[in-house]
Amino acid sequence: MTDENTHNPTDLYIGGRLQAAHSTARIPLVNPATEEPIGSIVDGDEVDVDVAVRAAGTAADGWAALAPAERAQYLLKLADALEERAEELSQLVTLQNGTPINVTRAHHSAVPREYRYFASLADRVIPEELITTAGGDALVRRLPIGVVAIIAPWNGPQALVGRKLAPALLAGCTVVIKPAAETSLDAYVLLEAVAAAGIPDGVVNLVTGGRETGAALVAHRGVRKVAFTGSTRAGVAIGEECARQFKRVTLELGGKSAGILLDDVDLEAFRPWIFGACLPQSGQVCRALTRILAPAARYEEIVSFIADALSSATIGDPTQTTTLFGPLVNATQYERVTSYIRIGLDEGAKLVIGGAERPEGLDRGYYVSPTLLRDVTNDMRVNQEEIFGPVLTIMPYETVDEAVAIANDSEYGLSGGVFSTDRERATAVARRIEAGSIGVNTSAMPMEAPFGGFKKSGIGREMGPNAADAYLEYQTIYRAR
Repeated sequence: MTDENTHNPTDLYIGGRLQAAHSTARIPLVNPATEEPIGSIVDGDEVDVDVAVRAAGTAADGWAALAPAERAQYLLKLADALEERAEELSQLVTLQNGTPINVTRAHHSAVPREYRYFASLADRVIPEELITTAGGDALVRRLPIGVVAIIAPWNGPQALVGRKLAPALLAGCTVVIKPAAETSLDAYVLLEAVAAAGIPDGVVNLVTGGRETGAALVAHRGVRKVAFTGSTRAGVAIGEECARQFKRVTLELGGKSAGILLDDVDLEAFRPWIFGACLPQSGQVCRALTRILAPAARYEEIVSFIADALSSATIGDPTQTTTLFGPLVNATQYERVTSYIRIGLDEGAKLVIGGAERPEGLDRGYYVSPTLLRDVTNDMRVNQEEIFGPVLTIMPYETVDEAVAIANDSEYGLSGGVFSTDRERATAVARRIEAGSIGVNTSAMPMEAPFGGFKKSGIGREMGPNAADAYLEYQTIYRAR
């Protein structure tokens, strides 16, 4: 970057180089662990968006003309460049969004694997194939959609960009990335890696900014597809604009997922998933299992077990490797989460551990203690609305049928989990859950399998062997004998 202070960039990455932004508006950045300023970013305007989209459009034909195997080689080089920058990315993301450093390091060790996986799919992107028909034959062509807008959230910025950027590039699309305002500094490191990989100018472009920047990008006539991860509310607005213009769109949205503990669950085996599946990143993950369903006969035991596990978790400085719960991302999120805790108590839920008060000894930073609410009913707002913070509810059920009914009683359908010592029994229950991704004794999300939501949790799928299809148009040329 050309800026003296890399935490205050004045340039955007467009057309293969850093160039001065048209907009002079700025968005301040705040360290959520200390509430102190970090720097600021450009709040891009319609001119900035237009320049970036036009640059992507100019580069589109040349990039699409490459064979998929050639584009895959660039992905492999990008993976290598990102691997070299993994620690820098980890430190920046922790600084910006408060995710504990051990988590960001795990994320950024996995990101290069995403690009390598998608590169391995090059032979599945067949530009043209001949099909024999009754009256002749047909040429089936797979064409890149064109310019893609990638709009990513703040909670896992590089991983969530990667699972869009890699298949888009493999398919032959060019892109404009609009990261979340809170996590924009790491996006510049990504574009450094793009340049180091030798990806041609204009194929990948970066515009930073807030909601209006994103809206301008979605609305731009030169964008032919939008790939978005974020809130359901924002997804609705994006979907409406894409429908007006008949743009292709992939939406990975919110969730209110249930974790069903069957009556034979091994609680010690479940312990790590309290943090890894139910409250990852202080609950700021869309697929978190924030509704725990426990068999009534073991309800008190399970409530006590989860409370004990949460009470032992380290809350505090996210730069320390022992920290499990860092701060929430910003003041708005802090107010939202603490408000929901109060709403739950007003609705009649009972507080087991945690609460809306600041954790002891943490007078600064957007910290919320991991919170467990019991005696909840599924019609309560804390069980129906996405809180996006370290708040778990726990409900008893009498039968598996009742547990499945409770799990499916939601507007969302992103994820789910079933925990049992009997893998096949748990799998049978998982088949009955109305969600796009259900873990059995795990929360792992393998890149080799598709991911996406039912109902208000989204449209389309990311990852998996057919991920590039979302960035391709099919054209058929029928030929008579």
